[in-house]
Amino acid sequence: MTTLKIGDKAPSFEAKDQAGNTIKLSDYSGKKLVLFFYPKASTPGCTAEACDLRDNYNTFLAKGYDVLGVSADSAKRQQNFINKNELPFPLLADEDKAVINAFGVWGPKKFMGREYDGIHRTTFVIDENGVLEDVISKVKTKEHANQILG
Repeated sequence: MTTLKIGDKAPSFEAKDQAGNTIKLSDYSGKKLVLFFYPKASTPGCTAEACDLRDNYNTFLAKGYDVLGVSADSAKRQQNFINKNELPFPLLADEDKAVINAFGVWGPKKFMGREYDGIHRTTFVIDENGVLEDVISKVKTKEHANQILG
């Protein structure tokens, strides 16, 4: 789906998180970032993925990674998702899809014979210099941390 690949510079972005804070890619300069895009907060697959990242969050931090989630959900829905699942990382409420489109993860999908446009579950691992270290398009929701950390 996305045309971005390992070695590409990550698209610069700026968006509001669940609490209304502005978060930019430049905030993570000098740090590694796991940027995961998911279709919809509080759905089974997205919950499994977010909880797997939550359960391994301290390992990510210990290895120098920050974690940031993105979907087109409202700030209120993102906050509810965080509260319900005790997620320790921010979630961008990208309702205008600026970040989603910058990373090329919006497009046609098929589900139960129906075709529609939506977010393709994709994770980008960005290094300290803003370069893509990994692009994971076949996300295993229940063991995503292992896919990232190896």
